[in-house]
Amino acid sequence: MSDSVVVELDAQYRQLREACGLLDRSTRGKLLLRGAEAAEYLQGQLTNDVEALKPSEGCYAALLDRKGHMQADMRVLRLAVDEIWIDTEAEALAATRRHLETYKVGREVAMEDVTDARAILSLIGPGSAELSGAPPLPRHASKPIAIDGVGCLAVGTALGIDLLAPRADADALSASLAAAGVPAVAPEAVEILRIESGTPRFGAEMDGGTMPAEAGIVEAAVDFEKGCYIGQETVARLHYRGKPNRHLRGLRLSRLAEPGAELRLGEKDVGRIGGSCVSPVYGPIALAIVRREAEPGTELAVGEDGVTARVVDLPFG
Repeated sequence: MSDSVVVELDAQYRQLREACGLLDRSTRGKLLLRGAEAAEYLQGQLTNDVEALKPSEGCYAALLDRKGHMQADMRVLRLAVDEIWIDTEAEALAATRRHLETYKVGREVAMEDVTDARAILSLIGPGSAELSGAPPLPRHASKPIAIDGVGCLAVGTALGIDLLAPRADADALSASLAAAGVPAVAPEAVEILRIESGTPRFGAEMDGGTMPAEAGIVEAAVDFEKGCYIGQETVARLHYRGKPNRHLRGLRLSRLAEPGAELRLGEKDVGRIGGSCVSPVYGPIALAIVRREAEPGTELAVGEDGVTARVVDLPFG
């Protein structure tokens, strides 16, 4: 990474920490489910309590296979009594769509892939609500707003406000926000915030072999009081009776290492690096799901280039 790129990322990082920046995340997969049985149907498929959501509320959830391994994680928004929005990582869309199409046979549910038709513009930073004109919103809560006459749905996030809008309106919204003092930022700058906070991402730390407990998302994504869903028995058994063999951890690196690099404790392979970055605050850091013997404080070897990693608790700090 060149010095000029590092300087630019540092400036964008400060913008995100101190004010607000805009990241277009429209490549995420997006589905709309409509029908009188949409919420009841998803209740039997996802890990969180979809039926408990009222219009304008939402939650974080996972879709599992029968052995409790993740097929996707997603944001679920109840737009209306009979209309539910799902967005997920692009690489998880095909599996999510295939699963939901398969199991909705005989249900009063219609599903539409709106990935190409809808945009997601993420406003990230403490000034997100003020600069967008949206009210402060709890995470996953939503409210229709207009920006310079362009209608969109504002959704609260952990880092600010997401704007959901027709793809055709995305450029106009971005231009209005830029005029209001919200510059576009690179995905790499936002990735630094994600890694610092210890938030796992499907396709980086999580994949089809990961269980929710290993990724540390049980508290956010799983409701143990709701009815049955696919993979529930494994999730409940691990939660109440067992301990996961792997855990999401932070890594303080001796120098930057590439995603996918092997992590070793002595001669034992204990995991792979997920996301990695150079934080302006913490230096070279990474996230990884590692075997439980790689406890905080443990020193690991990274790859074959002499890089080392110290395992730490999350979030970084």
